Amino acid sequence: MSNQQKSSNKIVYQEFGNFDNSEVESEGIELPPNQQNIRIQASRKGRKGKTVTEITGFQCSETTLKDLLKKLKATCGSGGTLKDNILEIQGEHCQKLLPILVKLGYKAKISGG
Repeated sequence: MSNQQKSSNKIVYQEFGNFDNSEVESEGIELPPNQQNIRIQASRKGRKGKTVTEITGFQCSETTLKDLLKKLKATCGSGGTLKDNILEIQGEHCQKLLPILVKLGYKAKISGG
């Protein structure tokens, strides 16, 4: 790719939580935790009333996310999954996850009300 094509592929505007991880996987670019803006949010949409804690904003490889998910699930004592670079943990664990992510070096905030 030429420099002109690379610059045209840069994201100018992006909706919350819609990060495409393919560039990170292919180029090996991974931001350190202190440069990532992580959002923690409890959601019930499309889950028949069941609450799920969603953690979004990661800009790292899938293997790193899987390892982090395993730690967070063990801490909360519940199940969870990784969908489209969003960590989903069953139940409402926003207050429990915030100090854990901050301790791991991430810039995390609870969003939503």
